[in-house]
Amino acid sequence: EVTTSYGGGTSRGPQAIFEASKQVDLFDLDVERPYEPGIFMRSVSETVQEWNHEGKKLAEAVIALGGKIESNQSLARNLSRVNELSVQLNSWVYQQVQGLLHEGKVVGLVGGDHSTPFGSIQAHAERFSSLGLTRRDRGFGILHFDAHSDTRIAYEGFEHSHASIMYNVLEQIPAVTKLVQVGIRDICEQEMNYVQSQGDRVRTYFDRDMALSRFRGETFEGLANRIVEDLPSQVYVSFDIDGLDPRYCPHTGTPVPGGLEFNEATTILRQLVASGRTIVGFDLNEVAPGPEGDEWDANCGARLLYKLIAFTLASQGKRTLRFE
Repeated sequence: EVTTSYGGGTSRGPQAIFEASKQVDLFDLDVERPYEPGIFMRSVSETVQEWNHEGKKLAEAVIALGGKIESNQSLARNLSRVNELSVQLNSWVYQQVQGLLHEGKVVGLVGGDHSTPFGSIQAHAERFSSLGLTRRDRGFGILHFDAHSDTRIAYEGFEHSHASIMYNVLEQIPAVTKLVQVGIRDICEQEMNYVQSQGDRVRTYFDRDMALSRFRGETFEGLANRIVEDLPSQVYVSFDIDGLDPRYCPHTGTPVPGGLEFNEATTILRQLVASGRTIVGFDLNEVAPGPEGDEWDANCGARLLYKLIAFTLASQGKRTLRFE
């Protein structure tokens, strides 16, 4: 969470999710026994913890000035080192995920802030972008749940900011042929111009427009199907938990009013699987544990993580989707 510029705590999210997962009932109403193939969560890397500790200290003063440090040589060095640490993290994540995919594992990354999955997306795109049932649907798409577009350019000077993850993906991973964003409700003019400049490569479902569709009588099932139809056959899911209504994640770093209900998000994922598309991998980010004794954010994060696992396995034919 080195570049986090508002609320903090996401670096403690994975451990909090792990602890909360012990309270999750393994029976699932959508997928038959998703636990049976085996679920394993690696311990938090001490190396990454060291990078996080160093980077946060260096970034604090830069963030305090909003990245406006042109005349300050010391802070310029801080910024350069933070960018260097971010590149190291991206490379480390890429190597870890690439190795696991080579072993035939299904990989989900748990952040951390939303800058963390760049290397995972890169590894998945390289492995799965050439697959597809037909020439038309061949390609690699990202289904991105978020309150924010995350297409800012080097936000506050940080080249791999949590606010820049999808800009970096679109600019640096050409194998990503489609980005479908869902729940976006906080976007700046530069981001709006950027996503519009991408043409058919980016489709953004703004929270405002989704609400208007429902107010005018469209069923959510119909809306979910429209979202899914915009995606190719191979899909990576990138889930920032602030895409949900903030009552599910009140301590996340940048909560925004509005957002998806938990069941709306899982309905989109269910429709994605029912459509025959494959979820090749996923990430879950920005879960920040609350004050001591408040496990609500981690509880919701653990349950969302289990649903992501379940739907991913079902889409790959390793589990069976339940039908009414």
